[in-house]
Amino acid sequence: MLHRRTIIAATAVLFLAAVAPVRAADAPTANDTARVLAGMPPSAESPLARLTIDRAWQQHAHIFDSAFERLEHRQLAHIRTWSAKHVTAARPTAFYMFSGPDFLYVNAFFPEAKTYVLSGLEPVGTVPDLTTLRGSLAPNLSRLRASLGSIMSYSFFITHHMKSDLRAGQVNGTLPILYVFLARSGKTIREVTPVKIDEDGAVQPDSDGGRGSATATRGVRITFAGNDGEARTLYYFSTNLANDGVKSSKFLKFCDTLGPGNSFLKSASYLLHSSGFSTVRDFLLANSSSIVQDDSGIPLTYYNRKEWDLQPFGRYLGPIVVFPGRYQPQYAALFRNAPPLNFGIGYRWRSNESNLLLAVKKPAEPVPEARSEAPQEEHRGR
Repeated sequence: MLHRRTIIAATAVLFLAAVAPVRAADAPTANDTARVLAGMPPSAESPLARLTIDRAWQQHAHIFDSAFERLEHRQLAHIRTWSAKHVTAARPTAFYMFSGPDFLYVNAFFPEAKTYVLSGLEPVGTVPDLTTLRGSLAPNLSRLRASLGSIMSYSFFITHHMKSDLRAGQVNGTLPILYVFLARSGKTIREVTPVKIDEDGAVQPDSDGGRGSATATRGVRITFAGNDGEARTLYYFSTNLANDGVKSSKFLKFCDTLGPGNSFLKSASYLLHSSGFSTVRDFLLANSSSIVQDDSGIPLTYYNRKEWDLQPFGRYLGPIVVFPGRYQPQYAALFRNAPPLNFGIGYRWRSNESNLLLAVKKPAEPVPEARSEAPQEEHRGR
């Protein structure tokens, strides 16, 4: 049914494009490009509209229609319901460290955020004018689907696959995946700007195309809107989050200007269990009002129970075999009688094996004011 609706919509777009004024010189908008990559018809007047008659694109649209429909029913709808009930500490910023281009899940868990900050080692990449691809549209769409295979099936990207998937073809890096997830999440992209972080932690346009300082932290800023029409911002930065990396990148200095926020950690390779990532771990604990994570996030031992209210959900079965030595007895004890989850998430992606920890920072206790005793007046006899 979804496939049929897509073809009908694409046909309507082509008809309207045929009767619309010719504007061949116009470059495709980022929003129309995102929709085409996502297997969704662009606007009628878009120069990309003619790509939708390509059989490879129609097959691409059919595959994505089916895949995203399954994902919506299996996970995303349940995540939004869970979040609306349990994540009540609303903050304008959502931090998602070690995310790669995974806007899909952080948006499901924190749909009310005004600013999303994503980060990972993966490059921003490029999305060319799709009308210039000519005969290479089909292989580029195929590689795009391949790069999304694991997150659509298991809820996480497989790191070593990303290193090859995101560097091949003319449509490459994290940007096309961000486009797909924004379009399939019902967002309208308004502006896309390459950016870099300066020495003061401020974001500046990256006007030199990456040819400037080799040490600058580079990324992309995407302004978009949802159904409410309100402008929101998504940042993605390609940066090393290890201690030596964040020391020189100024990335956390930038994040500090947006905090405190809500944080999300999923399928994070247990890096925050290591002393080599203590700086970003300390930042999240100091600058988060709440943290939603699976057990690959911050180890339980770093949560001060006087400062955090810890709410477990699901089952803790320990790490998968790829990550030996990361079993947490404290986690097991905390999750012993946890309420179940009706969706899967993280490395243990089956719903009856997944775990989530909701950590909410407690209000700071007021510091009692020091009492100043007024000197008593000496009583004198009359």
